[in-house]
Amino acid sequence: MLARMAHNSNAAETRDAGPGFADRLGEWLRWTDAISLSSALGASPSAAPRGARAATATLESECAGLRNALANAISADSVFTAPIKTAATDFPFYRRRYQARQQTMEMAIEPQRERLRAILAARSPDMARLAAVDAVMEQVLGVQEHNLLAGIPARLEKHFARLRRTEPVPDEAPEGEARPGPWLDLFRNDMRDLLLAELDFRLQPIEGLMEALRTE
Repeated sequence: MLARMAHNSNAAETRDAGPGFADRLGEWLRWTDAISLSSALGASPSAAPRGARAATATLESECAGLRNALANAISADSVFTAPIKTAATDFPFYRRRYQARQQTMEMAIEPQRERLRAILAARSPDMARLAAVDAVMEQVLGVQEHNLLAGIPARLEKHFARLRRTEPVPDEAPEGEARPGPWLDLFRNDMRDLLLAELDFRLQPIEGLMEALRTE
């Protein structure tokens, strides 16, 4: 999606020509991270007291509710639903809203991931090991992921500027001013779709932990 917004028609070829996923992931790991990950993989943890158990069906409902709440909040945001005539035409407004949505997702998803890890640790030694590995992976990859996601608004701003240049500006309009139009509708739709895609990305670890609970 980001490649399309950047008009990068060679995105697939560039990705395929680069190093494999494991090699690229390895570039994110310091030697101290590798030690922590190895320790988590090689540990033989005991399952936590069974009082920490929770029904898988209840957890499924919780996770589905979390996804729906965050997705609905994005889709119902006035940024995307307000009439085009009243929509803002300056990018800083959209940057602030995108960053606010990112913060909301982060604050809602992280506690649920921690909760699922605690529940996995109560199921069995194997599940406890998986929970420990996930905790290390979150710590190791979290900074890199945060930095990459934080860079999305800057890429979105370039998309905004490209689309705005397609809109004719009246001779009497102040320099740099743009009018709402089809270009702005397209941008607002792209921004909403990008937020929903980021939500899916951020929820992947939770989906993985839930899959482990389903197949235990």
